[in-house]
Amino acid sequence: MKGWLAVYIVLVACVAASDWIDYEDSGTATMTHYDLPEDYIASCGCVGGSTHYPTAALSQMAFGSSTAYGPACGRCFNLTLLNTYTAYPPFFPDETKSVVVKVTDKCPLSQDGWCSGTKDKTNSGGQRLNFDLAYPSDAISDDFFPSNASLYGFTDFGVWNITYEVVTCKDNWAGYDDTSALGAVDYLGPESACCPVEPTGYLDDSCPSYSDHNGIAYVLYIPVIACV
Repeated sequence: MKGWLAVYIVLVACVAASDWIDYEDSGTATMTHYDLPEDYIASCGCVGGSTHYPTAALSQMAFGSSTAYGPACGRCFNLTLLNTYTAYPPFFPDETKSVVVKVTDKCPLSQDGWCSGTKDKTNSGGQRLNFDLAYPSDAISDDFFPSNASLYGFTDFGVWNITYEVVTCKDNWAGYDDTSALGAVDYLGPESACCPVEPTGYLDDSCPSYSDHNGIAYVLYIPVIACV
């Protein structure tokens, strides 16, 4: 009986979290940043050359897959800083900073934190989407994130409120005209890598959900207590 109950709990957890976020073409989100080594092959399987230009990971339930690639792979977004979330008092920069990124990676779904947003639950910043910017990076200026060290005592706020807008990669993403930064790596094969040059979100030019296609759970790790 105990074994059956354990299996039942896992199944309920997976079904309850099965809906991907159908986000608008523009809106608000949170932004964090993470270390992505140069030439690293991330979840989408985009070529290493893409890391020489601005890239980001998107929170899992907006990314559209729990494993490998998802519909967000290759999409370009214009991200604009608004204000900090965790600092007190909130920091509102004097200048507007924006960056156009290509999504090449996934920020895994967690119970809490910045990539925990789902269709029915916001993250710690009250948003469903989080963009995890690959930064520091040679592709982005060292002073991209504004700061006020004299007031706060540090320069990296860690989390920002932002606006996002889906944009075409052509004419917007810095790596679009560099063929060495486009496409997916060959050695993984089309079944394990998907990184369109200019996806629009339609099935004929965008990645499917790898986890949906292969019957992989939407949520890989959920504490049993979450189902009680």
